[in-house]
Amino acid sequence: MNKILILTAGYGEGHNSAARGVRDGLARVAPDATVELHDLFAESYGLAHDIIRKAYLALINRWPRSWGYVYEWLDHKESFDNNFRSFLPLKRHLGSLLDRFQPDAVVSTFPPYPYLLEQILGPGRRCKSVVVVTDSITVNAIWYRCVADYFLVPNEQSAAVVRAGGIAPEKIKTFGFPVSPKFADLARDRQPPSDQSGRRVLYIINAGTARAPGLVRKLLDLDVDLTVTVGRDDRLRQAIETAAGDRKIDILGWTDQLPRLLCESHLLIGKAGGATVQETIAAGCPMIVNHVVSGQEEGNARLIVTTNSGTIVDSPDEVITQTRRAFAADAKQWREWSTNIGKLSRPRASLDIAEFLLSI
Repeated sequence: MNKILILTAGYGEGHNSAARGVRDGLARVAPDATVELHDLFAESYGLAHDIIRKAYLALINRWPRSWGYVYEWLDHKESFDNNFRSFLPLKRHLGSLLDRFQPDAVVSTFPPYPYLLEQILGPGRRCKSVVVVTDSITVNAIWYRCVADYFLVPNEQSAAVVRAGGIAPEKIKTFGFPVSPKFADLARDRQPPSDQSGRRVLYIINAGTARAPGLVRKLLDLDVDLTVTVGRDDRLRQAIETAAGDRKIDILGWTDQLPRLLCESHLLIGKAGGATVQETIAAGCPMIVNHVVSGQEEGNARLIVTTNSGTIVDSPDEVITQTRRAFAADAKQWREWSTNIGKLSRPRASLDIAEFLLSI
């Protein structure tokens, strides 16, 4: 097994992150393997894809409950084959990729692709079809009502949902979410928060930007070492700088250093995105979830809460309350969260998945 085609899409952080993790894991484990990664929607639809993607992201971030209704409708569908028969440019592009590349395995990190693969190649296909499920607990039926050889899930909670959906247990593999292999290289022996070791808080702003400057001001009133990421949003950076004034804060734009930052931090504040939650788990860093998109992100948030690895809040004031609580009484709450999230951590997931793909 040395020719692997990885398919992704830019609709949500989890899909692209998982695809990159699989690719980078393969590069580490088998540098001689032939691997290609493609965002089929972007490559097939160009400008139209950009418009649809922006509309989708606006919907889930500004009107998350509306997306929740769509998500629930999808989850109750018995069959999805007819929904994807009209994606002709996408199918033509995938067909040409398959003809040219002749993969031994196709790894899908976005739900529609296994259906398209089956429609193009039929039941007699030679390549393996592997689905990487990026959601936790609230796993939509669109992920597993397809024909595939294996379903790779991030945790036992998700495995239980897929089994209940009728997938044979031997097809379900629980390796963890394929985070960057960098997580396997980084030490997670951080000292508990204290006056000596600090109380390091990482705030990733990727939703609720209007309230972010006010929350930053309140966090800086606490005895914490605060790092804030603002991505490529220059207006947000300026707003955070204004909110911080002359107080000490680290403000980062787009960065590839999140694995290191998470492994060094004591606490993450951020939305319940698939990649964000799984990366904080890989780093063993407890999380305060301050934004949840209805549907796919509900399960990610529930995973944090039901395993007592952090908490969900509804307002900036509650973020402050829970941050104080985490570090109070010699960080009693933080120590509990840290122990529990450590039990979920699978920092080698991408490497284990790579080894599996090479073995099938």
